[in-house]
Amino acid sequence: MSFAHYLKQIGSGAEGTTDLSEHDAYQLFSAVLDGGVPELELGAVLLALRVKSESLTELLGFYRALDERLSRLRAPAGNPMPVVVPSYNGAREQPNLLPLLALLLQRFGVPVLVHGVLNGSGCIASAYIFRELGVMPCATPAQAQDALDASGIAFVPTAVLAPGLAATLSLRGRLGVRSIAHVVARLIDPFGGESLRLVSARHPLLLEILRGALVETGANALLLRSTEGEPFADPKCRPQLEHVCNGEVRVLFEAEAGPLTFAPAQTPGVDAVATAAWIRHALAGEVPIPLPLVNQLACCLFAAGYAGDMNQAKAIVAVETGGLAAA
Repeated sequence: MSFAHYLKQIGSGAEGTTDLSEHDAYQLFSAVLDGGVPELELGAVLLALRVKSESLTELLGFYRALDERLSRLRAPAGNPMPVVVPSYNGAREQPNLLPLLALLLQRFGVPVLVHGVLNGSGCIASAYIFRELGVMPCATPAQAQDALDASGIAFVPTAVLAPGLAATLSLRGRLGVRSIAHVVARLIDPFGGESLRLVSARHPLLLEILRGALVETGANALLLRSTEGEPFADPKCRPQLEHVCNGEVRVLFEAEAGPLTFAPAQTPGVDAVATAAWIRHALAGEVPIPLPLVNQLACCLFAAGYAGDMNQAKAIVAVETGGLAAA
């Protein structure tokens, strides 16, 4: 298989570069995930796509290739639909509170599957914090299924769900930058559409493309601006929270106009031990839960089918958090 024509199309400079068709994107990424692209061409493809930035059509093709190669899991019976949470960045400047959101959902009986990297590459990865909280990585899809059925929460390394994607993600250290693999990973759904996905991005253009992909595929997802690359609402200033479902988009919470007075400064630092300790205090009701996270929790309960409407979800969260949310 020759990759020269793909590279010519996506890497011919500002005036000559064009987007791949969905079919070509599917073919190319299928080869990437199957290990069929030689190292030289693979590096060139990933960097060309990074410079060009992916189009909606390309993302749809890339995602279709990935979805066909995912390990499949079963939603636990008798529960709301599971929430699928990608974690591929970690925190540098403020505590990574993604594990707090996951554990709050677990407390409501909503199954949670967090997938992502085991190494933070200089950031405080969610995997580090989950370990401190007693949630260990699952080594196989069967182990992940058992964890979901037994405890309602599982952290699954990408290699367990999609080995080819994990291999591509690992090239970040050699290339020095993220690649299209980090974008497509945000759309992973091992439940075949029977889930709620948390999807986020920091850049408005990427948010727009991800929104388009979710609409086109009829996904059920909560879309928001990421906090240091992670899909939890910024405790200092709530982002817009959108529910994408069956091709329609509904804003559940508007973005805050300015920073809130709350900041999780109760933590002595952003390291995993300190963050995990603060999360334990928050779950025990000893420190206030940031209001943006409470808002996001209500959105998740509604979109996952736990609550019949947003008003009910807000009321449930308000009662269950016992007024502990920080205004």
